[in-house]
Amino acid sequence: MSDPAKSVLARELAYHEKLYSGFAQSHFARPAVRALRAHMVRRILQRTGGGAGSRVLSLGCGIGDTELLLAPHVGEVVGLDLSPAAIRQARQDAQRLGIRNARFEEGTRAAGRFDCVIAIFFLHHLPDGELEGLPVQLKELLQPQGVFYSLDPSRARLSGKVGRLLIPGTMRRYQTPDERELEPEQTAALFRRAGLRTEVSVYDFASSPLAGLFPGWRGGYRAMRAADDWILKTPLRSVGSNFELVARM
Repeated sequence: MSDPAKSVLARELAYHEKLYSGFAQSHFARPAVRALRAHMVRRILQRTGGGAGSRVLSLGCGIGDTELLLAPHVGEVVGLDLSPAAIRQARQDAQRLGIRNARFEEGTRAAGRFDCVIAIFFLHHLPDGELEGLPVQLKELLQPQGVFYSLDPSRARLSGKVGRLLIPGTMRRYQTPDERELEPEQTAALFRRAGLRTEVSVYDFASSPLAGLFPGWRGGYRAMRAADDWILKTPLRSVGSNFELVARM
């Protein structure tokens, strides 16, 4: 890993250690955010074909809020994250909830092979060199018929442009110094060059930003998610907030 990449990862770790020392736990437990995470889990299962026998690896799992919702639907979930604070919280929550098929490990590398690898709001935190090398690493992690699923902010997203104009302070609160938005097709090209069959699609227009801004407003999130399902059938999908990438062996 290059020195600039190490510096980026060090800053990311410092930011997330602070984030996972109180704010994230309370924020991610709010009703709208929980509803968003539940929708993500349904989408992961739908797009990957995951089920009761699937072994799943989650890159950048954070405190495991998505992974613990996913665990009852699959055979095993392994969460991987650099942050010791995040891993401690994820393990505590798994024990508290009695979830025995989810384990959480501190670090950047996992052993073994998986039916599915997921990365929820993770790729856009990686330095360019690390992102470019990930598709090759996935070929060593995935089973022969394995699937990779990621969800990340799109560089074209209208919500980001509006947010930076109207609420720049709030936007900075939810972003690390080094993260950025990704261009969907350019990102997909990295995976295609590695020989993975890859497709991209828009996940939402405004529902996830709404959940972030108003985490207690479950009804508002659900209404916006329903509206998103209609909006994504129109030309406005080109400026949607987040994009999914699905890459198959």
